[in-house]
Amino acid sequence: MTARAAAVVPPPGPEPEVAHPQPVDVPALRDAADSDVAGASSGGLSGARSELRRQMRERRRLRMAALALVSLVLLGAVPLFFGFRTISRDPVFDTLDALDVPGWATAKTDDDVSGSRWCLIECRLRERTVTSERSPEETVQVYEQALRQDGWRPWKVAMCPAQQQEKGSYTCWRRDELTLDLWVRAPACVPPPVDGEPAIVPSPDPSTDAQTCTGSLVSVKVRNAIDDERTRPLPSTDPSLTGDEPLPTLSGDPLGELTPSPS
Repeated sequence: MTARAAAVVPPPGPEPEVAHPQPVDVPALRDAADSDVAGASSGGLSGARSELRRQMRERRRLRMAALALVSLVLLGAVPLFFGFRTISRDPVFDTLDALDVPGWATAKTDDDVSGSRWCLIECRLRERTVTSERSPEETVQVYEQALRQDGWRPWKVAMCPAQQQEKGSYTCWRRDELTLDLWVRAPACVPPPVDGEPAIVPSPDPSTDAQTCTGSLVSVKVRNAIDDERTRPLPSTDPSLTGDEPLPTLSGDPLGELTPSPS
């Protein structure tokens, strides 16, 4: 037997209410959209400002670092330059350069140095050779005057060879811990002949000889006083100070007379 489903019939009563869609407020949506855009815009501007401030801080830091680096380089380079200059060049030569002598008295200058400035093994010896354009007499006067003005004083010492006038003027000077020898002489016009070789005959042209033989040569030697043997006391030859007794004088037969033995 086939069962048929009965049709469902709603019970009698009021019909159920059906929800209808509410109308959308378009201005409200527009205001919300505008507020979102404004918020996004304000957020973007604040982010841009923050990024700009960060970049400015970075640039400021880089600029300060660059200035600090340049300052360190300059502060270190200047002392390094002067320190290297001091080590490489002896200050005594700077003192000689500062002498108040005219230009004709320093036409040509050659410097030479040997030994250690701190007297390690050997103390320093400074030698300067200067060519002057005028006679030795004029050159001696300007150099001695310049030395006195610079604080040097003539040093009268027994081992200063200042007496040979035919070889020029040789004087000795002293200032503080330094000693100075000044030798001014006429230039060697014709070199002396060498053994086995003929002497050089002067040129017949007098003008050539005059140009070659004019002027003078100046030699300056500066040493440390503690290394100059002339500052040390000379050894005495007095027997009473040295402790040496003179040899006895022997007279007659050193063996004396023979004494006869008793027989």
